[in-house]
Amino acid sequence: MAKRLLSKLAALVPMVATASVQWAINAFTPTSGYARKGGMAYGPEPRQRLDVYIPEGARDAPVVVFLYGGGWREGHRGGYRFVGQALSARGYVTVIPDYRLYPEVRFPAFVEDGAAALAWVHRHIAAYSGNPDRVYLMGHSAGAHIGALLALDRRHLAAVGGGPDWISAFVGLAGPYDFLPFRSGFYRVIFEPEAQFPDSQPINFARAGAPPMLLMHGLRDAVVPARNTRDLAAALAAEGAEVRTVLYPRQSHVSIVAGLARPLQRLGPMLDDIVEFLAAQRGTGVSEAATAVLPAE
Repeated sequence: MAKRLLSKLAALVPMVATASVQWAINAFTPTSGYARKGGMAYGPEPRQRLDVYIPEGARDAPVVVFLYGGGWREGHRGGYRFVGQALSARGYVTVIPDYRLYPEVRFPAFVEDGAAALAWVHRHIAAYSGNPDRVYLMGHSAGAHIGALLALDRRHLAAVGGGPDWISAFVGLAGPYDFLPFRSGFYRVIFEPEAQFPDSQPINFARAGAPPMLLMHGLRDAVVPARNTRDLAAALAAEGAEVRTVLYPRQSHVSIVAGLARPLQRLGPMLDDIVEFLAAQRGTGVSEAATAVLPAE
C-alpha cells in the first residue's frame, strides 16, 4: 500500500504545486536519525523564526541554511521537514528559516530577513553542533533568489555585521535571477518602486570572488524559465567566478526540490549532486565553470 501511494505521489509531483504535496511527502519522511529544534527567534517579528535539524552524533558539522520558495508570498518552514531530514541524513546541520512575505512586506525585506537568519546562524549554530565557518546557503525558487542576492550583493550581509566569508558556497534550485521585465503587475508591486528594480536582480551583482555556486534547473520548469540559471551562470563565468550548472531534462519547478525527500529520491539525482558539490568545497572546490545537461533521469 505504501509503495503504491508513493508511486502515485511521485507521478503527481511534477504537476502539483509544492504546498499541495508537502503534507504527503512529510508523512513518509523519517522522523528518526536527527533532532529538530523548532521555533528559535532570529528577530522580533512573528515570521522571524527558524528550525534546526541536527544529525545524530553531530559535532562541529557543516551547516546548510535552506530558504524555501513560494513566490515571495507564501510558505512555511514546517512544510520542509523533508529537506531537513534529507540533508541531516547526509551529515549537515540544517537550518530552515521563515521570512516575512508580501503583502506584509515588499522587497528587500525578505532578503533582509535572510541576512538576519544568517547572522543568527553565525552567532548560535555552534551550540547546535554546527560549524559557523562552514555555512552553505541553499534556496529553491524565490528562496534561491533571496540566497543569490545574499551571496552576491555584499550590502545585505554588511548590514547585519557580516561579510562574504559567511557563505562558504551557494546552491540554487530553479531560481529567478534575471526576471526583468516583470511578467505580471503583481510581481512589479512586490519589487516597487521602479528605482530599485535593478537591485532585485541577482545577475546584476555577478562578480569575481563570489562564493562557489551550484545552479540547478529543470528543463520542464513552467514557472521559472531555465534561462535564469543559464544567464546567471554565464555572467558569473565571465567574471571569473566559480560556478557549476546542472540542467535536468525531466525535472519540473516542483520536482527539483520534492526529489530531495527520501521517499522521492528516485525522481532524480538532485540530492547526490548537491552533496557532491558541497563536499568538494571542503577540498579543492570547483576548479572551473561547467554546465552539465543530464541524460533523461
